[in-house]
Amino acid sequence: MDYKLNKTEKLTSRTAIERLFGEGKSLMAFPLRAAFYLREPGDAPAQFLISIPKKRIRKAVTRVLLRRRTREAYRLNRRELLTDALLEHGIGVDIAFVYLDTTPAPYEVINEKMTNLLSRIARAAAEQLPPPQSDVK
Repeated sequence: MDYKLNKTEKLTSRTAIERLFGEGKSLMAFPLRAAFYLREPGDAPAQFLISIPKKRIRKAVTRVLLRRRTREAYRLNRRELLTDALLEHGIGVDIAFVYLDTTPAPYEVINEKMTNLLSRIARAAAEQLPPPQSDVK
């Protein structure tokens, strides 16, 4: 299985980010909050960004550490929890992960919360779909 993160999976479009925070839904699994917006599938079924606010984590070294831990948890869990479900339903999603705590969490905690958030986002994406149309009259 390929665990690489491609450039197409990064959320960089300013309009997509504004739409994500303006019209998207939000889920929390402390110390992470995930804002997500369901969309048509594009280059990648899921695009993401990670935000570690300077207001909460003052040291740049610690922010980089938390960004790496969050990215790694996403990279390892996205395929089985999120991407396969999105491809199955023919839907795409933009996701923003925001770190909320003022102290750095260990990788095990971030990984556990990431799996929780990704499975909840996949469930929400499956529920957004209209029921399948039957041809029987």
